Amino acid sequence: MKWLFKQAKALLSVYYAHMVEYRAEVFLWALSGSLPIILMGVWTTAAGEGNFGLEPIDFARYFISVFIVRQFIVVWVIWEFEKEVVEGKLSFALLQPIDPVWRHVAMHLSERFARLPIIPFLVGFFFLLYPEAIWFPSIPNIFLCIIATAMAFTLRFLLQYTLAMFAFWTERAAALEQIYFLFYLFLSGLIAPLEVFPPLVREIALWTPFPYFIHFPAALIMGLPVNFQQAMSVMLAWGVLFFFLNRWLWRRGIKKYSGMGA
Repeated sequence: MKWLFKQAKALLSVYYAHMVEYRAEVFLWALSGSLPIILMGVWTTAAGEGNFGLEPIDFARYFISVFIVRQFIVVWVIWEFEKEVVEGKLSFALLQPIDPVWRHVAMHLSERFARLPIIPFLVGFFFLLYPEAIWFPSIPNIFLCIIATAMAFTLRFLLQYTLAMFAFWTERAAALEQIYFLFYLFLSGLIAPLEVFPPLVREIALWTPFPYFIHFPAALIMGLPVNFQQAMSVMLAWGVLFFFLNRWLWRRGIKKYSGMGA
């Protein structure tokens, strides 16, 4: 156990130093996730002219919650893994006594820590422009949102890392990310809260992993009614499925891998 903590500390320290070295780039990454702020203006205007079940102020709070959640669930492992396989860099990682996935996990977690000081600045700027949207979530809602966001990141990482395994068979595994991104875009709650969807579409979407990436944590921090037990059960079921599928693809893919030095 001591060895595991030592390895985790070393990986996080190295990748955090790497991320901090590019603070300006991290700031631009955080700023690039401002699509919810743009959509907020669209939906608050539409809510004032129609009946969507939410008030304009609710849309404003929802999309700032979406903006915050998105900062913690960004995943890019499929592009990194594809590059390692195509260029043969995976060979060097395989020579070391640690599964390559933990390097990607450490890289993502370190980027979150580097991004963390930037988020309050961006959120504060938002509330400066929309002071009427200020609210104070309850402590239980904040706690549940943190748990849901951590699980959302884990689930999305597992999904994307599983798709990355196809890099053993194709040089364009990242194209699979573009396909599933369409479902993610419409069903995750990124462009609209699920409350405005037709009931049938909403019920079907709740059995897919996509609403739990963004809508579920955002709804929790806002205090919107959600079925917490069902949501956690669905996330856990998809997470287990992706985990075992990932390990199955890894075992078969690594036998096929023929990169430099393999």
